[in-house]
Parts: sequence; C-alpha cells; structure tokens
Amino acid sequence: MIKSIITGTGHYVPENTVTNDDLAKVMDTNDEWIRERTGIEERRHLGRNSELSTSDLGVKAAEMAMKNAGLTAKDIDFIIFATLSPDYFFPGCGVLLQQKLGCDTIGALDVRNQCSGFIYALSTADAYIRSGIYKNILVVGAEDHSFGLDMTTRGRGVSVIFGDGAGAAVVSANEEEGRGIISTNMHSQGEYAEELAVLFPGTIYGWSDVLLEEDNQITADQIYPHMNGNFVFKQAVTRFPESIKEAFEKSGEKIEDLKLFIPHQANLRISQFVQRQMGLRDDQVFNNIQKYGNTTAASIPIALSEAVQQGRIQKGDLICMTAFGSGFTWGSVLMRW
Repeated sequence: MIKSIITGTGHYVPENTVTNDDLAKVMDTNDEWIRERTGIEERRHLGRNSELSTSDLGVKAAEMAMKNAGLTAKDIDFIIFATLSPDYFFPGCGVLLQQKLGCDTIGALDVRNQCSGFIYALSTADAYIRSGIYKNILVVGAEDHSFGLDMTTRGRGVSVIFGDGAGAAVVSANEEEGRGIISTNMHSQGEYAEELAVLFPGTIYGWSDVLLEEDNQITADQIYPHMNGNFVFKQAVTRFPESIKEAFEKSGEKIEDLKLFIPHQANLRISQFVQRQMGLRDDQVFNNIQKYGNTTAASIPIALSEAVQQGRIQKGDLICMTAFGSGFTWGSVLMRW
C-alpha cells in the first residue's frame, strides 16, 4: 500500500536578528514583558527594505529539502505553498516557487490557512500521494511578517510575537512497512474569523476603490493584524489536545509511544500548557519559538527541519505535528518517520 513519507526537510531564516531589547527601542515594551507572556527572546526579520520576498525564503528552504531528499527540481511533480504573506495579492507564491526553482510546468497549489497552513498542506499532499496521482510533492511554509507589522506601541501585542522564515518538506510515495503518515485531521470554526485577522485589503471593504480615494478612511485596525489574545489562547489550549487525541484515536497508536511532538510555535505558554495536559515529557516536545518567534505557516516545517538536523528524529519514530490559528483552523498529522 502506498504511503506518504517525508524524504527531505529544509529551512531558512533571515540573518537579521531582532531581540526583545531591540523592540523596546521602538515601542513601549521590555524583555521581561515579552518573555513572560510568550517565551520569545528574539526573532528574525527581513525588514521592509529587503530585496528578498516570501517566495525567495521558500526557495532557500526548498533547495535544502530537495538536496536532503536526494532530488532535483525536475523530480518534483507538484508544489503546495502555505503562507499568509504572499509576494502579490495574486498570483500566489506557488507559481513563483515553480519558476525560481526551475521545475517543469507542474501544478502549484496555494494554501491560505495561516498558522495551520503547513498542516493543511501536508494533509493535502498525503491525499495526493496515497491516491497515486503524484510521487514527489514539495510542501513549503514561508512568511515575511515584518513587512506588515505595526512596529509601534499601538501594535506591540501582536508585533512582538511574529518573525520571518521558511520551512519545506519533500513528501514522497513509499511502500515500506512501518513508515509514513498514519492519520490527519483538519477543522475550522469561521464564526471566530475576526478574532485573529487582517481585514484589509479585501473585497468586503471595496479595497480598490478605497485605495484610490484621496481621503480614504482606512484605519490601522484594518491594515495591521488584530488578535484577541486571551480568547485565542483559550481556544488554542482546547483545540490542540482535541486534535492530538483525534489523531491517535484514528491511528490506533498510543501516546506513550510518541517520540516527538512538534506544535505550531504560536506561544511557548500554549505549548507548555498542552504538554502538561497531554502528560508529555520535556524531551517529547520540540520548541524553538524562543529564537524565531511565531513564523505562522513556516513554524512547524522550520521546527521539523531543526529536529532532524539535531538528530531528535530517527527512522521509525512516531511524530505528531499540530497547529491552531486564524480562521479559526486547526489540525494534526501523525506519522512514523
């Protein structure tokens, strides 16, 4: 039976490190305030004048993933690109990645599920692989948050959290016993769409007409990310365990056998809360939000790539990846490496 395995991972983060003390120079905040609430110590920013874009970050991560998989761009037969910060309003980053990597004229699918983007993308890749349609799918999560953050005291509740970066995985068909994606689940709850959102540009505001008006009424609340932090936290610590339990129930696997849990790096306090709820040891959970912040769709593939580099994942290990974010959307992927 055909199963999906990850044959190569890769990641890239910008060289520019922004510490909490750096942020304190441009907004009313401090290192203690940020660490206490988020666990974040620093993050990477391209900055608004960078020559690189979201798709460029994706290229760097993808090249590493393909190299580690022993494949070239010509071996890839489909691309799935997850991001909330695309180069253009349209087209999406998938086609830009296809061109920049030099792939054949293969299909490119864009996923707009924000923090859950990589989980949705990986689940979709798994379905394509198991159906026999594709053999090697390149799944990428990349974000350039820094171009659109409110770097003032007004926006500190959101802006201190996010960082830039990209992660990638090559998902391939395999028939080897004891390996592959075992179960996936995806959920959404649109009634809370505006609890974590960027409202503009979008058709609900007639964006093109508004932009052309000399005296337009666009406000900071519309163009910058808005987050109801406490509400999001409460939802996340509920949905994370639900999704993890569902993944294990579908698979028949036991959580005691879990080698590594890789949560979306939204907030270290969320990860720690979920760890306690699930009864997991420190060595069973991978966190890197301390140095990268929340890189949204890129956070899980960056963490996955680092975990592989550090030798924390070996062939046959049981791995669970779970995300929750804007939408609200959430989901998990459970696999034997």
